[in-house]
Amino acid sequence: MKKIIFFSMTLLFLTSCSLNDDDSNNFSLDLLPVESVDIPEEFTLGEVYPIKVNYLKPSTCHSFRDFYYSKKNNERTVAIINYDFDRNDCKDLEDDLTSATFNFKVTGNGSYIFKFWQGEDENNEDQYLIIEVPVVE
Repeated sequence: MKKIIFFSMTLLFLTSCSLNDDDSNNFSLDLLPVESVDIPEEFTLGEVYPIKVNYLKPSTCHSFRDFYYSKKNNERTVAIINYDFDRNDCKDLEDDLTSATFNFKVTGNGSYIFKFWQGEDENNEDQYLIIEVPVVE
C-alpha cells in the first residue's frame, strides 16, 4: 500500500503545478474506495475477462482517469484513480454508484488474489475487499 500512497503523492505533486492560470485545467488525482466488484467465480487459463469495479463518485467534478494496478506473484492490488477538477460549479453527489472495467488476462495456474482498495480505517490502515479466484483448465 505504500506504493499507492507514494504514487498518489507523486501524482498530486505533478498535477498541482500548472503551466497557466486557466481553471479548467486545474485538477488533482484522487484514489477512491471500491464499493463492489463484478468478477467471475473462476478463470480459465489463457482467457481474458472483464472485471467491473463499482465506486461512489463524490462530486460532479470527479471523472474516471485510470486504475491503480499492482501485481506481485499471484496477487493483484487495484484502486480507482479519478480526476478532481478544481471548478466553482462542483456539486456533491450522494449514492452516485459509478463503474469502470478493466480486462484481465489469465496467464498463470493456481488462483489469483485480488485486493481492491476500500480506503483507510480510523487508524489510517488500508482496507481491502479481498477476492480469490481459482484458475481451472
